[in-house]
Amino acid sequence: MAEAAAAADGREKVIAAAQRIIKSLATSTNAAEDMLRILSGFDHRLSAIPDLFPSSAARLDAAEKVILHWDASNSNSVWESSPDDASEYLAAVDEVIHLVGCGGSEDDDDLYRRAEIVLQLAMARLEDEFQHLINRNFATLDAKGLQDSFQRLALSFPSDSGNRITEDSDPSVEGEQHAADPEEGGGNSPSDDHTSNSIPPEVVSDLKHIADRMISASYEQELCQAYSGARREILNACLSALGVDKLSIDEVQRIKSKAFDDKMKKWILSLKIVVGVLLLEERKLCNQIFAASDELKEECFAEATKVCVIQLLNFGNAIAIGKWSSEKVFRIVGMYEALADVLPDLLALFSGNSKEFIHQEVEGNLGRLGDAVRGMLARFGSTIRRETSRKPSQSGEIHPLTRYVMNHIRLLMNYSSSLNMLLADGEVDGGESSVRDERMTPLSRCMDLLISDLECKLEEKSKLYEDDGDDWVRKRRRQIRQHATSYLRASWTKVLSCLKDDGLGGTGSSRNVSREALKERFKNFNLAFEEICRTQTKWKVPDSQLREELRISISEKVIPAYRSFVGRFHGQLEGGRHVAKYVKYTPEDIENYLSDLFEGCPSQSSHHRRALSL
Repeated sequence: MAEAAAAADGREKVIAAAQRIIKSLATSTNAAEDMLRILSGFDHRLSAIPDLFPSSAARLDAAEKVILHWDASNSNSVWESSPDDASEYLAAVDEVIHLVGCGGSEDDDDLYRRAEIVLQLAMARLEDEFQHLINRNFATLDAKGLQDSFQRLALSFPSDSGNRITEDSDPSVEGEQHAADPEEGGGNSPSDDHTSNSIPPEVVSDLKHIADRMISASYEQELCQAYSGARREILNACLSALGVDKLSIDEVQRIKSKAFDDKMKKWILSLKIVVGVLLLEERKLCNQIFAASDELKEECFAEATKVCVIQLLNFGNAIAIGKWSSEKVFRIVGMYEALADVLPDLLALFSGNSKEFIHQEVEGNLGRLGDAVRGMLARFGSTIRRETSRKPSQSGEIHPLTRYVMNHIRLLMNYSSSLNMLLADGEVDGGESSVRDERMTPLSRCMDLLISDLECKLEEKSKLYEDDGDDWVRKRRRQIRQHATSYLRASWTKVLSCLKDDGLGGTGSSRNVSREALKERFKNFNLAFEEICRTQTKWKVPDSQLREELRISISEKVIPAYRSFVGRFHGQLEGGRHVAKYVKYTPEDIENYLSDLFEGCPSQSSHHRRALSL
């Protein structure tokens, strides 16, 4: 018994070893059968080895059973059922792909055709599953969720407009600055948060498994259509959530002024998000899913994203051919800057013919935006030259046209870099420049033209004023001088009389004057001077030029006289008691007090408080 058991055990070990050899080396049923015959020639016991490889028909039957279980009548998703179901389905597909790839002899044509039919069913199912997996994650977000996601994402793009004065400032009003939108502030980088169109890694892995089978079965075009169609719809939904609607040229031309600014701001922000985040993620996704085919990953990316890019560029083209008011030039320059900034990153995402196509489209867009900017600047100059108001300014203030034009020019300076580049490609048509200097930048030449147009128009408008006006002005100036002289005489004669030598008791020499008379003279000057300062600092002379002229006239009479008087007689009081009580001021103090006159309020200077308190 023991010997029989040992013999049986030895036979089983031999057979098991042969099975392992055949399984590891045989690549087909025919190869396995050939190896089995060879091994049987060495040991007759090997002829008892059971069939190691099921027949092709049996293998197809097993794979077909799995695939037909998930045919079109089964509405459930393979990948939403269980991981085992997905693995089983992929294994069945692998088997069918292998059978079709091995081809068939004339004897098994029926089997080959049947395998092809099963493969077509499997590919159709995989295509549906592929699209479903792509859309499943995105479908969980509604429109509001997309908008919230992109508003958070917008915080990652710092604004460069916070320190600019843009078209949100009316050029006719000075000193306004554009406040950055909440969406345009600083924040986290785009990579810190998953955007709304991202796909979880485990789903990407499932998509790659499907793509690998469809590529092996030569279903690349169907795969590309499934991917690009689904992703294209997702990117379009993202554009809508960003506020970029698909508009015709006529619809863009009919945009109202306020809506125009909003559309422009959304377009610029959307361009940054699309290129810097959405397309970048799309590029990574294609590289992962279609790793088995470099050609397919490029084709799928281009087909999925080109429509999105073209929609953005079409809006730019529609804006470029419109006839907008000159104030909108700043928004259009902003569009030009944003598009030029993203161009290198955009081109880096594409390759081959797609890259060349996108490059040509963007360059054409930039060229048309540049033409629009130059045209708007030319129309602005024409607007200045054609300004026809005939009403002269009655109050003598800066002419409204001057204020408007100069504020517009000031705003242009905030875009000097881009405008110099734009204007270098083509000059702005306009009037005659007042300066001929080849060293001037293109923007400087443009501004010189605008200022020359303004000067010509102001010269023309100056003729609206009648000649009698000049006589009236000269007459009023004479009256002002007469009134100023009368004022000096009425207000300051008493003060100046205190600074004369008359009545001091001297005989021509300052050493012989009476000290008591000198004290009285300084005392009277101080009282008279302080009374005038106390009163006339409350007086108001609104015109700054007249106010300054009056102060100068007073200073020219009072300060030299006071300096001379103090210089001659201060020494006579030295050595006595309380000299500072009489000589209370230096000439510099007098000048400080006079500078407070006619301001319309009591002086707050420390000198004045000290003097009036003594």
